[in-house]
Amino acid sequence: MDDRKILTVTELNGAIRSLLEGRFPFVSVAGEISNLHKPYSGHCYFTLKDASAQIKAVLFKMQQRYLAEMPKDGTHVVCRGRISVYEPRGDYQLIVDTIEVQGAGALQQAFDTLKRRLAAEGLFDEHLKRPPPPCPAHITLITAPEGAAVHDFIRIASRRFPPIRIAVYPAAMQGEPAAAGMIRALEAINAHGGTDLIVLCRGGGSAEDLWAFNDEHLARAIRASALPVVSAVGHEIDFTIADFAADLRAPTPSGAAELLVPDGEALRARLDHQQSRIRRSLHHRLDRLAQRLRLARQQLSTMPHPLDRLLLRLDHLTVRLEHALATTLANREQRLDRATLHLARLHPDHRLALHGQHLHALRNRLAQAVRSRLQATEEHFSRAAGVLHAVSPLATLARGYAIVRTGEGKKRIVTEAAQVRPGTTVDVVLHRGQLVCRVERSEGEECRRGEDNDQSSTASTS
Repeated sequence: MDDRKILTVTELNGAIRSLLEGRFPFVSVAGEISNLHKPYSGHCYFTLKDASAQIKAVLFKMQQRYLAEMPKDGTHVVCRGRISVYEPRGDYQLIVDTIEVQGAGALQQAFDTLKRRLAAEGLFDEHLKRPPPPCPAHITLITAPEGAAVHDFIRIASRRFPPIRIAVYPAAMQGEPAAAGMIRALEAINAHGGTDLIVLCRGGGSAEDLWAFNDEHLARAIRASALPVVSAVGHEIDFTIADFAADLRAPTPSGAAELLVPDGEALRARLDHQQSRIRRSLHHRLDRLAQRLRLARQQLSTMPHPLDRLLLRLDHLTVRLEHALATTLANREQRLDRATLHLARLHPDHRLALHGQHLHALRNRLAQAVRSRLQATEEHFSRAAGVLHAVSPLATLARGYAIVRTGEGKKRIVTEAAQVRPGTTVDVVLHRGQLVCRVERSEGEECRRGEDNDQSSTASTS
């Protein structure tokens, strides 16, 4: 080909396509599928990558019928096909004919399982995430100091905002002890303080290289951090558990610097613009006030003795205002006094005091009535007791009298000598105790009549 010939873009892309298709008519490429998407056309577009490189690939709809199952992101496969160039965009890509799954994607399965479990716990909830400060003064990077990612971050951040201060906390970014080292770094930075936010900073790599960022304990340490944590790990297509647990995910370390650090030139330009707006606004307002002042001076200059009349009117209005205020205050004080008195009367304490006084008076009246009633009852009882004592047999017995009752059968009071016969027993009730006596004889008119009757009966009987 003549190097002096001027080619169009279409001709150049066509030549490259012919060269690649002729050089690689059929190839087998092993790698991990990522960024898999299937538009409305039904074709599958994805990226095939390994630890250090990637290539775009497409599996047309007609070739999908040969697949046992559709591969997913994170699946390790062997793609067989041919290299071609999509001339409208100048992209070269792998046109896939068949896909052979090399493994079930154990890492991807473990990643998905942990992600689902932590998400179910609410560890990734958006309301837990804290936005980073809009203009941080100090940023701490947890990263490997010898990596390119930290240098990219510092270079971009310093270029965007030179006054910013950046500290580097060294830690391993891959391998088995990396997660534990990052957890210790988070705890130490939170304990020491002195920074506005923390950035986990690491460049791209394979899934195995980035696996330390899929550690469950690291995710919990990120959420437990009192300072906002930003995850800037890998490339834009790489996702880790730390990305979901962090307060903010940046696509790359360089992207994190652009997201977190404000552009100093833009801030300065915005500040200048705001100052200009404020200055113009102040000038405009001062011009309007000056115009109003000139107009007022003109009006005053046309008035005859304007200040004298204004001062007199001001004095008159002042007197009226003072009088009105005094009258209003006096009326309000009277109303307030009446309301206070009325409120005091209606106050529960006052009403309780009145009811207490009334209750005390009723209690005194009741006590007096009870005492009077008891005294009258006692006097009545004393009189009744005196009368009862006067007529009581016990009082008579106390004076030396006795009560005689028949001692046999039904006991009856003996009031006449004729009621008992000699030889019978009688009970004599005394003031204290009683006597059982035998009647030797009875005396009295009735008794003699009884004896005479008994003798007559005896004589006639004989």
